[in-house]
Amino acid sequence: MANYPEDEQLIRQLSNKDRLALYTIYDKYAGALYGVILRMCRNEAIAKDLLQETFIKIWQKIDSYDAAKGRFYTWAYRIAKNTTLNALRKPDLLIQSEDLGVYKNKTQEEKLPDYTELSGAIKRLEPHHQEAIALVYFRGYTHREAYLEMGVPLGTFKSYIRQALNLLRDSYKNELVVVWFCIEILA
Repeated sequence: MANYPEDEQLIRQLSNKDRLALYTIYDKYAGALYGVILRMCRNEAIAKDLLQETFIKIWQKIDSYDAAKGRFYTWAYRIAKNTTLNALRKPDLLIQSEDLGVYKNKTQEEKLPDYTELSGAIKRLEPHHQEAIALVYFRGYTHREAYLEMGVPLGTFKSYIRQALNLLRDSYKNELVVVWFCIEILA
């Protein structure tokens, strides 16, 4: 890993709108922040845009960073996470189709998958399993954040996730056998 000046020095330079400090902070933290964003949105193109938006906010809001309240990475992580969550909540995203038209929803172009069966399967889980799945897979929490949110030990939380995924897998086992059988026949 390259040698970087200490964060305190970089933050002072960034407060003075030093672009070189921004580039250095980008080099130092972009990979980690990109990983967080990508895990949450699961789309590389959107993740790249959100990473850029995150660093624009860091540039604009650097004066609101307070080292007494925590590490710089934690502050930048919160900006990345909130930026991503806000983008995922926006209902009016415009979608450009292959015919170069722009639509508010893609139902004209492509039928969206039906998740009602998955939702029903999740609702059949124990409440602690439902909460664990919701925190990690729908709200974008890391395991370390989610176990604190639930107030249980990390190992217990991880076992909740593992148990819930096994239960969901078992509930779909029959459907997967039918799909596999159909694929084998058509192949």
